Amino acid sequence: NLLLIKKIYIAGPLFNFHERNYLEMIAKELEDNGFDCFLPHRDQSGITTEELNQHNMSTTTKQKIFTNDLNALKASDLTVALLTGQDIDSGTAAEIGFSYANKKPVIAITAFERRFRNLFVEGMINQKIDGIDQLAHTIKSLET
Repeated sequence: NLLLIKKIYIAGPLFNFHERNYLEMIAKELEDNGFDCFLPHRDQSGITTEELNQHNMSTTTKQKIFTNDLNALKASDLTVALLTGQDIDSGTAAEIGFSYANKKPVIAITAFERRFRNLFVEGMINQKIDGIDQLAHTIKSLET
């Protein structure tokens, strides 16, 4: 069985500009290399910018986001997860777990941080790389 990777789910914390910007840089690198990416804070269909920016998000909007993210995870061939910060972000850990349970490879980007994190979650990761520049090569190595 040859693994062909076309759709990639990008997981990571979204709590500040730096994190969102780094995730957008990951998406740009992948898209420049011909991959179709889903970036949760960028690619929400059926949700207005106003809905996303509300301080108290409605239950309906939260459900739409969950459904969009879940459908994107199901449709993806691979998950790229940004693992920076004091611990693995809880949402990112859930996305890694879902990918692993559905037998989809996970590549983690550590951004050159050196620390031990949740070893159970890390056990679900196929490969860890330091930076964005290693992504395309690493994905190609999984396809063969």
